[in-house]
Amino acid sequence: MSPLPLLLYRWLTILTAPLSGILLEQRARDGKEDRNRLAERFGHASQPRTTGFLVWLHGASVGESLLLLDLVRRLSEQTDWHFLVTTGTTTSAELMTRELPDRAIHQYIPIDRPACVRRFFDHWQPDATVFVESELWPNLLMEMRKREIPAALANARMNAASLDGWRKRKKSAQYLLAAFSWIGAADQRTQSGLSAILEREIKRPGNLKLQTAPISANSAERETLRAELNGRPVWLAASTHAGEENILLEAHRSLLHDAPEALLILAPRHPERGDLIAAHLETDGWQYARRSAGQVPDPGDAVWLADTLGEMSLWYALADQAFIAGSLIDGIGGHNPVEATRSGCAVITGPYTASFDDVYAAYASESAIIVAADADAIAEALLSDPSRRIARAEQALERLTSGAMEETLRALLTLVPGSTP
Repeated sequence: MSPLPLLLYRWLTILTAPLSGILLEQRARDGKEDRNRLAERFGHASQPRTTGFLVWLHGASVGESLLLLDLVRRLSEQTDWHFLVTTGTTTSAELMTRELPDRAIHQYIPIDRPACVRRFFDHWQPDATVFVESELWPNLLMEMRKREIPAALANARMNAASLDGWRKRKKSAQYLLAAFSWIGAADQRTQSGLSAILEREIKRPGNLKLQTAPISANSAERETLRAELNGRPVWLAASTHAGEENILLEAHRSLLHDAPEALLILAPRHPERGDLIAAHLETDGWQYARRSAGQVPDPGDAVWLADTLGEMSLWYALADQAFIAGSLIDGIGGHNPVEATRSGCAVITGPYTASFDDVYAAYASESAIIVAADADAIAEALLSDPSRRIARAEQALERLTSGAMEETLRALLTLVPGSTP
């Protein structure tokens, strides 16, 4: 029987069901939901179930989507399986629609209401399930347990606060995580935390994202834009959040005193914030171009607002250095610097990187990053020579890459006893 906190959660989601439609409608008005696909959020499938062995893979948003893509591609090369991939954001949905290979389709994850979850499972009837990282919805997991669907949790990554929350609800955590017959931790913190909570040893293959190939920038477009920029020094503020743009723009203003031709590519984590950021740029008197409007910076533009989806690889390819945002404000945890390194872009970060402590620790041990907590420090970092940091970051990645993908794939290929890869 489910622990009492889970039963209470289940009843709470039933009693508050009428509110979920209102909230989703509001999110659709705010551009955070795809109005044309809202039915999927209630478990109504927009496509038929394919015949054959179906593996369902789920990840929260864009970062996890790249990992899901890599897993699907690698599994499809070794099997004749079909794949259902679910995510929860419009950005990740657009990426999946564009990049998923044959035998794979995308749906939005249903909201965590019992009726929606049952409807989802009744239609798709997955033969196996793979969750990545840490988005674990109780009703989904309880229904998955009830139906005895073989499941794995790959690249499990939890910060200290999440693990502390699980520890305080240990019996509920043990009940939910028992849904997974295999768990692979991405880092030491998650491995130790989950091993203590589950009272059994959890494997640590390593961080799959370090072995996941980023989506390559369009080479023709990259070269065209490089010609348009005509050799200007370019730096990228990658995946910025509200409250960070002011600091980064202040750093850029300071940089312009020493490098008046410098261009800042400002790429918000959530492109739907583009209008707000554009209004701020205008209020502060910045000359800027806006990518969503099809504009390319002219020599008088100091900022390029990159408020579009799925183009981060292009921005990394155009920049000499990148400030990896989500790290200037405590509570976000930073973002992954690996794509920057693989694109030949030197990394600067703020001090708050808890979500990627293992990666940043390896970078720091090789002197591959600069940690800058304010505008003055960021501007100073941008004036440094990036070439040595790029080479040292590559060395750090070599040290961190440990066959995580190979170990995970072996586990997933044997997830269902008797299945034929």
